[in-house]
Amino acid sequence: MNTKIFDNKISLGQAAAEQAANAIRQAIATNGKARIITATGASQFEFLEALTKASDIDWARVEMFHLDEYINMPITHPASFRKYLLERFIEPTGIQTHHLLDGEANPAEVCAKVGALISAAPIDVAFVGIGENGHLAFNDPPADFETEEPYLIVNLDEACRRQQFGEGWFPTLEDVPQQAISMSIKQILKAREIICVVPDTRKAEAVKACLEGSVSPLAPASILQTHSNTTVYLDQASAALLTSASS
Repeated sequence: MNTKIFDNKISLGQAAAEQAANAIRQAIATNGKARIITATGASQFEFLEALTKASDIDWARVEMFHLDEYINMPITHPASFRKYLLERFIEPTGIQTHHLLDGEANPAEVCAKVGALISAAPIDVAFVGIGENGHLAFNDPPADFETEEPYLIVNLDEACRRQQFGEGWFPTLEDVPQQAISMSIKQILKAREIICVVPDTRKAEAVKACLEGSVSPLAPASILQTHSNTTVYLDQASAALLTSASS
């Protein structure tokens, strides 16, 4: 796992987007297409904006999956991750082949349908973040490191729900859903390359636990330590508690 630290989230997002764009271009050059996984949330704003502006990417050859979605979440809701991706990534790039998790459909059927699609071929690059509670996608602690299922129905813990409320997606904590569909840990780790974007002070404790602590389901994103081609992008704020890191 490679760690890179930048002065602020703008330069972090730009650098991460450059690596992501290169990974997509390389996959298209090698395989004729690129299969990617895209994260959502406030921490990904600068990264995705920079990536949508990258030049020389044939987005028509990109197939996109996404990490998670709330159960019983209308696509019109401000917190809908489908809405987020449509507005911030799919429409700006013109990606035609995308597999959004339908939070309004039967969740077990969604897991099976999109799980079969993502399992059909390798993923070239996954874009992920780390939650304030150390979660990876919506795999809250203690995360399931063993399941082979590509997508799961998960319960969201209070720390996770407080993060979503704190980011301004919901008017009250009670409005934050208690369940979601999430990509599994093992499915994320199957990506050939992982780019993890984690800015902001509020992520500093989770960053320290997941990057410098032991690999444990209690710090779900710590599993990234076991992936041979992961780059973690931090800013000075999120890296503040690390005792050793490269920049």
